[in-house]
Amino acid sequence: MKYLLLSAVFICAAGAGQEFKGPIPRVWDDTAIASVTMPLADPAATPVQISSRYYYGIPVRPVYKSYPVYRPDREPAGYINWLKQQDPQSVFDAAKLKSQADWIRAGELVFDAPIAYGHIGPGVDDLYLRVPDWYRATGAPVLKDGSLPFYRYVIRQKGKVEIGVLSCGMCHTRVMPDRSVVKGAQGNFPFDRAIAWDLENVPFYMVLPTRAFFAHRFGQMFFSAPWIQPDANPGFQEILGHLRAIPPGVLGRHGTSSRTPAKVPDLIGIRDRRYLDATGLTQHRDIGDLMRYAAMNQDTDLLSRYGNFVPREAVPFLLGKAPADPAKLTQGRYADEQLYALALFLYSLNPPENPNKADAVTAAGKKVFEREGCAGCHTPPLYTNNALTPAIGFRPPAEHAKKFTIMPIVVGTDPGLALKTRRGTGYYKVPSLKGLWYRGPIEHDGSVASLEDWFDPRRLRDDYVPTGFKGYEVTTRAVKGHEFGLKLSAEDRSALIAFLKTL
Repeated sequence: MKYLLLSAVFICAAGAGQEFKGPIPRVWDDTAIASVTMPLADPAATPVQISSRYYYGIPVRPVYKSYPVYRPDREPAGYINWLKQQDPQSVFDAAKLKSQADWIRAGELVFDAPIAYGHIGPGVDDLYLRVPDWYRATGAPVLKDGSLPFYRYVIRQKGKVEIGVLSCGMCHTRVMPDRSVVKGAQGNFPFDRAIAWDLENVPFYMVLPTRAFFAHRFGQMFFSAPWIQPDANPGFQEILGHLRAIPPGVLGRHGTSSRTPAKVPDLIGIRDRRYLDATGLTQHRDIGDLMRYAAMNQDTDLLSRYGNFVPREAVPFLLGKAPADPAKLTQGRYADEQLYALALFLYSLNPPENPNKADAVTAAGKKVFEREGCAGCHTPPLYTNNALTPAIGFRPPAEHAKKFTIMPIVVGTDPGLALKTRRGTGYYKVPSLKGLWYRGPIEHDGSVASLEDWFDPRRLRDDYVPTGFKGYEVTTRAVKGHEFGLKLSAEDRSALIAFLKTL
């Protein structure tokens, strides 16, 4: 944990203007990369990452100056024409970063920096975010000033305005009810609904069979796990239905499934978490591991080899095999310095001010929390024991107990994400309860919208209507597992919920 500890010391001790020289880990160290990922439930499918030699041959992406995107009715007059007059500017220069504050500010630029341009899915290079129908179809929230914080306009060539996509902030930015923004939180951008819009609004020359084929193959690239049977992607209209059924705060990210999505993780407090992802896929042993996690998720996962399967190769007509010369990978990668700044920014994040204050009811709720033994798994002050718990149907190999922190309790939640996806380790991590008041939906797949729903015993019934993620063409289904607290009296339940909202 040496880098974690060093970073914590620097974040607490470094003042404005104080020179900072932190140890920057080598991100793509072959030994560290080989051990950072947990084995999958089927160990033969555990991903093998690209070599460090190949990784460092990929060109580094510049971090360009970017500009806000506004909803059409809130866009300043002449804004696009003004943008066309701006010169391209690279805004990340590690040589100019002297203090801890400099590095953190630079890390925020990396957090907000797009890694691709245009649509999330297929589409022509246009300014589609100026189309009112996009906002009606996706329901994307905007800030008080009318800006859309999940996208940025970028000038890479003077006179050309591009929509920047797929930044870290696209998924990890939350618009609060008062239209303020919280960076690093469980995001609430309707990502999958935006992809569905793209799939329906591809260029006019692409006829339906082509769109269906395109969507099917992209589904294979993002979701397929051929070692798990059945591993069939739905048809075109079904894909749209599955995507539209995924609510904000939940994401059918690469390596999961449109049928088994994952709750978007809250990155605030990530410095104290030992495992990353709901399934504990990536270990967090030091700051270098967080940097590797960002690099893998943003740049290299589709290049990984899962047995004989390489996700990128599922769309040979567009991507195909990675070129022998990594310099030809046009999307690029982060520089180690960029990733280090990003990690320091994430470590520096604090939650928004909590409006829920301690009182007699929350004090009673704390006693319920202690009496019911909740602290055994959700141990203060982190409100997690940073352990893994096996999913239903998974028997941990004996050697795992020597390498990982495993809790011998099965809580009984749906095992789909842990066993039937490319992120399936066979485990779920014990989540922290801190910040529950501003997060949601909750549970690993976001099945319920609130704590009140989570502690509603009716969720165990087959006629229950999930208040978060339900699934495509699903009217009712049980949200099973984690039955702790479901038998409390109404008074104790209310007090416990009130206490949890103060964390």
